[in-house]
Amino acid sequence: MFAELNRKQRLYPEAVVLDIRSEFGEEFVYTNENGNLAIDRQVLKGFRAITGDDVVWDRTEFMWRKRESHDEPGKRMVD
Repeated sequence: MFAELNRKQRLYPEAVVLDIRSEFGEEFVYTNENGNLAIDRQVLKGFRAITGDDVVWDRTEFMWRKRESHDEPGKRMVD
């Protein structure tokens, strides 16, 4: 995920979840309450630890992206 984010500057969960399942296996994904395939919480926890404050979750666009100068402190961008 980190390498893909560095390559594309933006990372959409629905685009990466299938790659995670294919490359690493079913134990790294799950079906959420909406019936959608989702990234395992432990994987997300590791991703947050690796990215530190350099990455924010954009709630409007439903994606991770590199922090920009105008972003408020924290891991989430408020809409």
